[in-house]
Amino acid sequence: MTSSTDPSASSGARPSLWRHRNFRRYLTGQAASVTGSSISSMVIPVLAVLELDATTAEVAWLTFLGQLPPALLALHAGALADRHSKRKQMITGDLISAAALASVPVAAALDRLSLTQLMVVAAVQGAAGVLHDAAAISLLPSLVDRSLLQRSNSRIGSLFAVAATAGSNLGATLTALLGPARALLGDVLSYLVSAWCTARIQTPEHPRPAAQDRRLHTEIGEGLRYVNGDHRLRTLTLVNATTSFALALLNTLWALYLLRSLTMGATAFGVVLGLGALGAAAGALTAPSLAARYGPGPMMLAALAITPLAQIPLLLASPSLIWQFAIGAALFLQLACAGAAGTTQRTIRQVVTADGMQARMQAVSTWLTSGARPVAALLAGGLGTWIGVRPTLAAGTCLLVVPLVVLYRSPLRSLREMPGSPAVPPPSGAALAQPAPSPREPAVRQPAAPGDVRRDRSPGGGP
Repeated sequence: MTSSTDPSASSGARPSLWRHRNFRRYLTGQAASVTGSSISSMVIPVLAVLELDATTAEVAWLTFLGQLPPALLALHAGALADRHSKRKQMITGDLISAAALASVPVAAALDRLSLTQLMVVAAVQGAAGVLHDAAAISLLPSLVDRSLLQRSNSRIGSLFAVAATAGSNLGATLTALLGPARALLGDVLSYLVSAWCTARIQTPEHPRPAAQDRRLHTEIGEGLRYVNGDHRLRTLTLVNATTSFALALLNTLWALYLLRSLTMGATAFGVVLGLGALGAAAGALTAPSLAARYGPGPMMLAALAITPLAQIPLLLASPSLIWQFAIGAALFLQLACAGAAGTTQRTIRQVVTADGMQARMQAVSTWLTSGARPVAALLAGGLGTWIGVRPTLAAGTCLLVVPLVVLYRSPLRSLREMPGSPAVPPPSGAALAQPAPSPREPAVRQPAAPGDVRRDRSPGGGP
């Protein structure tokens, strides 16, 4: 809960997030982490293929091991974050990731680097990232007033889109200057910056001592029932999971299709990716104003309807400059819709969830979306081999209609303003199917008075 105030928070009807000291610290640390992760995402495949001569199967295993921890550990990480200090969990995850990645340039310098070590590092980094992200995404509602959550998520989403693109470009530069192994030191530094910024966040946390006597799987079950018992959380979680599955199927073959089937050059491919990042940033920034004008429900419904339509240029394209421009514009539109809808649905889920359930609620969404990706990747590989790349992309486009149908069949489609009351979990052991509104705290607080001391922090994508 946002109890105390930050002296740096501005007063008045519309306080400035940029003057909110804890929010700045949180945002700086998480942006550094996103930038560093993009460095690793670009550098590790290069290191495996060019330096260690990895085969196609070995590269697939490397990717699989990096994606597996969220599917296996997300629920446990969420329960731990609700039970213990979120900031300490974030710092622990950052330091573990930094240590694991630092071992790569050290081993390379000693001429002892192997593909097995890279796979272990990918798995460890993935597990540490789950610990960090489960706490990071759920910490935001305790740092800013609930009335500021949508603006906070908007700033976060736009900055993260830019940071991810900057990280990829920085990774390419560092690889050219230092070599792929030493380029990973950029990501090591980003984790240390993230840990330092998180340690400087000054917000009181209230871990639940009673939870120490309860089994972790009991709290995981409570989280699952809590999400299932609230139609808003259930609907938005299903929208996330089905969208993630369809996009994972498309993304598995997307680069291959553009580079090989459409003979797109590396420069054009980079420009297209850059346009997509700009679209994601634009969508996240405009989400609050769009939701205020049209309503969160209709805005998300429109975004989900546009997303499959934006795939049409990709399916119709042939090798030519005109089609490259069309694909770039379509990707801009698609990721703008994703940024706007993602920012809005994340805010709704945070607003309606009680403080003690934030991490577990986020973990359920992460678990489902992360678990869908490896399955979709395998399906894409099988279908691409069996029926061809373009028909598989058409199938993925059709799957993007599923989340639209899920939201359309829900009362959320007509939601005209942000919900007001968080759902508070019943006492331990009670049924969690029907979360009740909190009798003690409004979901949307008034801006803090000038003398208050507010604490702040925020992250995602989270899901």
